[in-house]
Amino acid sequence: MKKTNDTKKKLSPEAQQELLSILKNRFEKNKNRHKGLEWANVQAKLEADPGKLWSLDKMEETGGEPDVVGYDKKTDEYIFYDCSAESPKGRRSVCYDHEALESRKEHKPEDSAIEMAANMGIELLTEEQYRELQQLGNFDLKTSSWILTPAAIRKLDGALFCDRRYDHVFTYHNGASSYYAARGFRGSLKV
Repeated sequence: MKKTNDTKKKLSPEAQQELLSILKNRFEKNKNRHKGLEWANVQAKLEADPGKLWSLDKMEETGGEPDVVGYDKKTDEYIFYDCSAESPKGRRSVCYDHEALESRKEHKPEDSAIEMAANMGIELLTEEQYRELQQLGNFDLKTSSWILTPAAIRKLDGALFCDRRYDHVFTYHNGASSYYAARGFRGSLKV
């Protein structure tokens, strides 16, 4: 994936309206993900922050189907997670981070999960966030998703990923430089 130019992190008015329409429809169809929250309040926050709209557009563009999954009262922010049924298609076949990418001598993937997320202005889900997401539905029944890996594990060249099988959420480990067609990553964004 190409690196992003910060000066271009703004959508045209038409693209903004199109994205807001997509997000509103998803919000209305999945009320169980955000009980007690009102779309008008979410939209007002989004319209006030074009950079966050740009990030949500990147999440959408890569197949993440972002949706509101909560509200942080302390920071007055709405929380979006990728809610696609499977790991976002446009973010698969990537290793964990830049260090892992550089360590590969051959058959390098095009990018890494950490770098892609940073370029999109989002963060990888933590294990706790991934498990919270799974309380809202059944995700990653055929795919898996890299999650933010603790530094102690990453220091030893490992990385963590999760999926849902047998009606349970599992956390696994792999070498950070590994990549698979069925493994991508899910992101979070606060607005």
